Amino acid sequence: MISAPRLSLSDGSTIPQLGVGTYKVPADVTAGLVEGALAAGYRHIDTAALYGNEAEVGQGLRASGLERDEVFVTTKVWNDDQGFDETLRAFDASAAKLGLDRVDLYLIHWPIPSADRYVDT
Repeated sequence: MISAPRLSLSDGSTIPQLGVGTYKVPADVTAGLVEGALAAGYRHIDTAALYGNEAEVGQGLRASGLERDEVFVTTKVWNDDQGFDETLRAFDASAAKLGLDRVDLYLIHWPIPSADRYVDT
């Protein structure tokens, strides 16, 4: 079983150093991949609105049988949803697709400096 070291964040929480990414993973296999990765010992799952598989990531999390606090979940806001209010709506949409009441890390997928919205985002 995988046992990844955890790194401390500035707020005192920790993040597993190793995780499973779901970029370009087809939605029809995502839940199984996530469930299998968690069974193998991974405790960090990375997804994004852009990937189109957040709902399936959530299915895999639930199918794993692990408690929510045992898995670190990262997702990201995409370029089209940047801006303060837009990002809040995008976050709510991602959390709903994941079926989670919280996300551990929410990132700006790409800051798009030319759009100058990353500070508001």
